[in-house]
Amino acid sequence: MSNKRREFLKISGLAGLGIFGTGMSNFSSAEEMEKLPELVRKKHIQHFNMSGFTAPKLEKVRVGFIGLGMRGPGAVSRMSKIEGVEIVGLCDLVPEKVDKVAKSLESTKHKPTKYSGSAYAWKKMVDRDDIDLIYIVTPWDWHTPMAVYAMESGKHVGVEVPAAKTLEECWQLVETSERTQKHCMMLENCCYDFFELMTLNMARDGFFGDILHAEGAYIHDLLDLNFAKNAYEDMWRLRENYRDGNLYTTHGLGPIAQLMDINRGDQMDYLSSLSSADFHMAAKAKELAETDSFFASYAEKKYGGNMNTTIIRTKHGRSMMIQHDVTSPRPYSRLHALSGTKAFAQKYPVERVSKGHSWIKEDEMKVLKEKYTPEIVKKVGELAKQIGGHGGMDFMMEWRLVDCLRNGLPLDQDVYDAALWSAVSPLSEWSVAHRSNSIDVPDFTGGAWKTNKPVDITLNGGGTTKVII
Repeated sequence: MSNKRREFLKISGLAGLGIFGTGMSNFSSAEEMEKLPELVRKKHIQHFNMSGFTAPKLEKVRVGFIGLGMRGPGAVSRMSKIEGVEIVGLCDLVPEKVDKVAKSLESTKHKPTKYSGSAYAWKKMVDRDDIDLIYIVTPWDWHTPMAVYAMESGKHVGVEVPAAKTLEECWQLVETSERTQKHCMMLENCCYDFFELMTLNMARDGFFGDILHAEGAYIHDLLDLNFAKNAYEDMWRLRENYRDGNLYTTHGLGPIAQLMDINRGDQMDYLSSLSSADFHMAAKAKELAETDSFFASYAEKKYGGNMNTTIIRTKHGRSMMIQHDVTSPRPYSRLHALSGTKAFAQKYPVERVSKGHSWIKEDEMKVLKEKYTPEIVKKVGELAKQIGGHGGMDFMMEWRLVDCLRNGLPLDQDVYDAALWSAVSPLSEWSVAHRSNSIDVPDFTGGAWKTNKPVDITLNGGGTTKVII
């Protein structure tokens, strides 16, 4: 562990709270794991319903960024191209990273203050009274404590995935957002990918009938990247893989949860999770340790299995399957498949739709795309492809976030989504550790899911924010 990271943990007090843990698991002991069902059964009395919440309009959205490693610089660049955004602060533990990103903004109108090199740096930025939104792009351990601190300081929050690692943290996010009435949006960019948005629009129009089953995944060969010394600060991403469960649920889960109106008409009921053995991680660590002593400690660890499959049943009797595999040599896939009483669609390996035993033809598919391309794609889709960020979905997410804040609209993802989608990870760990026994899923909405309105995918009341290229 680097000296700077030790300083951060010691001074901020987060290590003493158990928030950062050891990286071995989300559970510090067997006793703590056994207590998980108690948090599942927690009865939440909603202080204020953040679903559909509209904050006062912000003509200018003043943003501070925490974390300028792998994802942060791209987010800063994209946000600098959105009308009404003022980037006022940049923070990272490493001064050189802050300097590099600040330099990239020199030709723009943005003149951010730089914060770095101290365990207190991010808090000093958050404590400013001229920031509206804190954008968190740090290792997962930091997401919840930074988000909670930001909301307590009167800021809206956009936090990278997952928003939380433990059920305790999920409840912290929900209770803080309700109490402060500040948005806490998990930045689940895959909800804004083009096919996902199209199928959501189709579902809203009844094309699929009643959706009875959906599948999502994060299947991405990251074996070499996880062991790369210069990829992630202090090898944090590698250490996450000591855990055994579905560690990265939200890319596959988010889009299908919106399709099924989870938290807004239906709710997850219970889940079961199963992991294969580890066929790659430990072997890779031992192989590297033979020629590089840096990896000696990693060669002694036990890693989670290659493939995790988590199945979920909803209150209305529908099913979901979520998979996670970041070590097997196979093509990238988020699955994104949905089966309804009238039709079926899947994204990988080819975008296809079926209304029966065979796929519809290409000319019919073209007609569907023309009919069901949603307003946001028509508005900024081509610009998003030019600006980039996973093919444009990052930019569409950020543009939509800013446009909602500027027009006083509800966000497409709220704190209940952030908590629920993140909660599947620790719940899956519990299930894997208990021979795939099922476990109930907590209701973070306190029952409000029964009356919450579905996500509005139109641009009603908004769509006024321009793009600066």
